[in-house]
Amino acid sequence: MTTGDAMTPWLTVIGIGEDGFAGLGRNARRALLDAEIVTGAARHLSMLPPRLRARREPWPRPFDVEPLLAWRGHRVCVLASGDPMLFGVGATLARRLPSGEMHVIGAPSSLSLAAARLGWALQDVPTVSLVGRPLATLNAHLRDGARLLVLSRDGASPADVAALLCAGGFGPTHMSVFESLGGLREQRIDAVAADWGDRQVEALNLLALTCRADTGRSLPLATGLPDDAFLNDGQLTKRDVRAITLARLAPYPGALLWDVGAGSGSIGIEWMRAHPACRAIAIEASPERQAFITHNREALGVPGLELVAGRAPEALQGLAAPDAIFIGGGVTVPGVLDLCWSRLRSGGRLVANAVTLQSEAALVDWRERHGGTLTRLAISEARPLGGFDTWRAALPITLLEAIKPSDDPGAAPEGTLS
Repeated sequence: MTTGDAMTPWLTVIGIGEDGFAGLGRNARRALLDAEIVTGAARHLSMLPPRLRARREPWPRPFDVEPLLAWRGHRVCVLASGDPMLFGVGATLARRLPSGEMHVIGAPSSLSLAAARLGWALQDVPTVSLVGRPLATLNAHLRDGARLLVLSRDGASPADVAALLCAGGFGPTHMSVFESLGGLREQRIDAVAADWGDRQVEALNLLALTCRADTGRSLPLATGLPDDAFLNDGQLTKRDVRAITLARLAPYPGALLWDVGAGSGSIGIEWMRAHPACRAIAIEASPERQAFITHNREALGVPGLELVAGRAPEALQGLAAPDAIFIGGGVTVPGVLDLCWSRLRSGGRLVANAVTLQSEAALVDWRERHGGTLTRLAISEARPLGGFDTWRAALPITLLEAIKPSDDPGAAPEGTLS
């Protein structure tokens, strides 16, 4: 066999269900019979019949694919649950190997089996994985009437999810817990979150949620969450200005944002809520506001928001180069605007807001040197005045937006300060 030959991949990834070897198709059985080495979880290896000649290697603890990659040149099979390319090891290996080195033989995923049992259209139901992810990730998906499929990390996950639902005002949510889907021991448990308590189930389980709110509220998918959705001390980019700011920042999947002078973290949080793959770093010097950010990122379902305690420009040292930068505080600090511009990736966007005359002057001066657009935002709300109503204006905001050209000569090497 030629290593890496697209016609003869050395690695076969096989999806296996709870029905074990008996449920595999002809191609999967043939690959296992021909293999020199079979690796996978101990539970999967125990499903194989004794007649297989291959050496059986359980995954190392902690999990690591490096030993497997050292077996190039041998016929190797990997066993994975259900569809290996759906939250599975197949996707991990695909990031490390050329497609010609790996052949994948899938099986129905637990999500497919659950949707079939429930009569749900799988393409219409969001999936949340709790495997290796914080429980608070679920908060971003909670809204009245939503259907969700949740991949559990262990037998305590249903109780943890029920507690989170109740704490967030979604106690009436209907939960269907499926144990050992696709196997002889398959079982379904139906309950309301408020009644679940601390009940434990089989470690291999999946949850289906039909969300119902009592005191909880359903937050919109659009940017511009209500101001009171964020714990804050008043240092908050207000709702309407926040929606415009995020529109100028233009989040897209996988993009990284620096939120400089993050305050309550509202810009970085809404950036990450725009798409599950969006990433953000909040830079904030105040310990009190750092606590607000920590609370808000959990409550609004983006616990992956990274918090850097410190003040720009010093706190920017060593951070990954961003695709977009928002400066909500600190534009008058010498060097902050220029440093952020130098670290921004080509084609990236820099957006900064100013309220005071001094901060506006800093934006005007910077624009004279680097270009960009300035926009004045003046928002008024109707408020009572005696027996009538009048317009009460908020402080006007000056918004700078600049897109970095690909040939910008001021770009600094990643991880350095200029």
